[in-house]
Amino acid sequence: MREEFMQFHCIAKRILSVSGLAVAALLSTSALAGAAEKITIMVGGYEKQIYLPAKLTESLGYFKEEGLDVELLNEAAGVDAENQLLAGAVHGVVGFYDHCVDLQAKGKFVQSVVQFSQAPGEVELVSSKYPDVTSFKDLKGKSLGVTGLGSSTNFLTLFMASKGGLGPGEVVTVPVGAGGTFIAAMQQDHIQAGMTTEPTISRMLKTGEARVLVDLRTVEKTREALGGTYPAASLYMETAWVQSHKEEVQKLANAFVKTLKYINTHSAAEIAEQMPKDFYVGDKEGYIKALEAGKGMFTPDGVMPEDGPKTVLAVLSEFSKNVKGKKIDLAKTYTTEFVMNAK
Repeated sequence: MREEFMQFHCIAKRILSVSGLAVAALLSTSALAGAAEKITIMVGGYEKQIYLPAKLTESLGYFKEEGLDVELLNEAAGVDAENQLLAGAVHGVVGFYDHCVDLQAKGKFVQSVVQFSQAPGEVELVSSKYPDVTSFKDLKGKSLGVTGLGSSTNFLTLFMASKGGLGPGEVVTVPVGAGGTFIAAMQQDHIQAGMTTEPTISRMLKTGEARVLVDLRTVEKTREALGGTYPAASLYMETAWVQSHKEEVQKLANAFVKTLKYINTHSAAEIAEQMPKDFYVGDKEGYIKALEAGKGMFTPDGVMPEDGPKTVLAVLSEFSKNVKGKKIDLAKTYTTEFVMNAK
């Protein structure tokens, strides 16, 4: 009897031991599954309203809902964010789609995987010290502020200059960033005009130090100025990384599409409440007013506007030696696969 009891006891211990290992293995597997790899995204100035979806997605908790560990890094100029991507320092960039076209002309393949906006949300401001400037043609010989050389503001400024009849070298583009550095450059007459975004636009208009020369904040005004819809702010990533990390990219698309739907169904005041208070730059009312006026630039679903890529190619081909005459496969500059499958 005792012998049978001892045998039973040994068998029971083995079962418990095996069960314990199984439970430990399950817990370990679960922990590994929960420990998502960090995805780093560089934003070309996340306080800018054109790139609002990046910080808003984080604030709403949509990254975490998808099981993602996303770190947003801030970089004042989109061209510098692009360089960080190409160097392998970040996984993605929230910046303008036009970089995808420009880079393909240089033999680099990146693609927009979520298209945030269908208008640049930018404005060419001219200093109030120059009341005689009424068109881009009048800016001949002037210094024009851009966020960075090779940035989207630089692309658009050079296009506007070309369209206004100005030849190469007849304007000088000066990298001055945005916000306080842009404002200081205009106050000190280092630049006589410049392209910038909200909330910098509203800050300068409120003080009367500048006025609007060209407005690209709405789809209608963008079509008028650029000849078509101009897809701008987007999440773009290297094509090879997208192909090898489809699960992660799909989760990012899920999160961002939720945010775009939130923007489309909530007021500017409700959206502003979700943003860091320092983004208001001391003027919450002005921030909300600017957002209400420009909210229409965001796509409702992250899908690339059908006519958008052709407009971007036409703009870049007008002045860029990199792009002009090059064979660009626009189908490889963006994908709708992930936003169409977004949950």
